[in-house]
Amino acid sequence: MDRLSILGVLVALAAIGIGYKIEGGLVSSLINLPALLIVLGGTLGAVMLQSPKSEFFCGLRMFKWVFFPPKLRIDEGVAKITQWSHKARQDGFLSLEKEALDSNEYFISKGLNMLIDGVEVNQFREAMETELIFRRESLFKSAKIYEAMGGYSPTIGILGAVLGLIQAMTFIKQPELLGAGIATAFIATIYGVGFANLFFIPVANKLRFIVEQQMLYHELLTEGMLAILQGDSPHSIELKLSAFKVERHYIAGQS
Repeated sequence: MDRLSILGVLVALAAIGIGYKIEGGLVSSLINLPALLIVLGGTLGAVMLQSPKSEFFCGLRMFKWVFFPPKLRIDEGVAKITQWSHKARQDGFLSLEKEALDSNEYFISKGLNMLIDGVEVNQFREAMETELIFRRESLFKSAKIYEAMGGYSPTIGILGAVLGLIQAMTFIKQPELLGAGIATAFIATIYGVGFANLFFIPVANKLRFIVEQQMLYHELLTEGMLAILQGDSPHSIELKLSAFKVERHYIAGQS
């Protein structure tokens, strides 16, 4: 669980609520179900309209990564590569056939099968790097649905405010009700701007960061399998991949 993400949401909500209360407002007055429905429903509908089905649902599935990010398996990847290099050096590439069949990761199966087939080094690198590019771009596009939500929600909030003002104008002859109606109308604007800058855009940026972390693991696998194909010794491969461990610790320190 990413406690920092949870803490970030709580800090943002607490800061707004406490600040509003210090100014003399009632926090409960910020709760408005129609405004919430307009902003969230309108934003979701706009993003559904612009997004391909596969990217939209992939983006929804990725949301859990914000609070429960996938494990960064650098050590596991180094151990796998080292094991495969020992096996290939002793028994040849064909001995990796079982690992290719047993793996539930398409990326690993593809790479090992190319080793078994004895493809050229340049061909292997090109194929795996192309796979990496498409994988990264696919995940980035899915994460962008939250960036799009961050772009639409402030405008939808303004739309909600205008609708609220139209409703408030029905009390034009009742000044005591008109003021309250206008105040309520602007809650939709608060929701639109708040969701965009405190939630949707931060979620999009967090998902992009997590995707880059996951790509580090796949880059490690690519470099490791390429080294096996080139006939490097297991020890030299392990030393080469140690750079990814350094990068992993750097990322952990930054996050």
